[in-house]
Order: sequence, then C-alpha cells, then structure tokens
Amino acid sequence: MSADRNVLGGPLQPCSLEPLTGWLRDGCCRALPGDVGRHHVCAEVTAAFLAFSAARGNDLVTPRPEFAFPGLKPGDRWCLCSARWEEARRAGVAPPVVLEATHAQALEVVRLADLRAHAAEPR
Repeated sequence: MSADRNVLGGPLQPCSLEPLTGWLRDGCCRALPGDVGRHHVCAEVTAAFLAFSAARGNDLVTPRPEFAFPGLKPGDRWCLCSARWEEARRAGVAPPVVLEATHAQALEVVRLADLRAHAAEPR
C-alpha cells in the first residue's frame, strides 16, 4: 500500500478488486491530481443509491467496457465522488461506507460523523 491515509487516520485499505474500482482501477480510492471528481468514498452501493445516481445523470448500472467499467449491482463496493455521496446523504439515500477504504481527503467534503453514521458492516 502507499502512504495514503483513510478517514480514521490509518493506512488506506483497498475498496474493491471485484469489480475493480478506483480512478486508476487499482482497487483503492486514492486522492490523485487528475481525478476531478474526487472519487474518495468507498461505498457499498444500494439499489436506492444507484437509482438516485442515474436520476442525476450518472448511470452506474450499465457496463461501459471502453472505460473498464463493469456496471454495478447492489452490494458492490465502488469509489464514489465525495460530493455525490454527500448529495445522496442529504437526500436520504447514502450507501454504506467502508471507513478504512475511504480516503482522508473525503473529509474536505463530508463530515466524519456522517461517514461513521453510514459505516458498512464488516464482511
């Protein structure tokens, strides 16, 4: 792993290797200069969140092989944009968050208390 830190202050853990997530498709929600969307929140997507995202113009269900995107189904873990997760929280449809795999820079957009309130159950 790298020196990236999670929201709890520990080393950033992988979010998902199947489906393979992250801006670099390396499994981690890293903070990278080219990632304008700031895909820092590791979430377990739900049907409600996927519908919410699609209604906002971001279809996360349809596969897009040209972008190495398999399409998501409820229960998949995926690196989400911090702002979209916060928007979903305010709308009451925020998916659960894997705190150990959520990058510390997410805290520039979302509150740790809100992330903790939506912590995913350990697998």
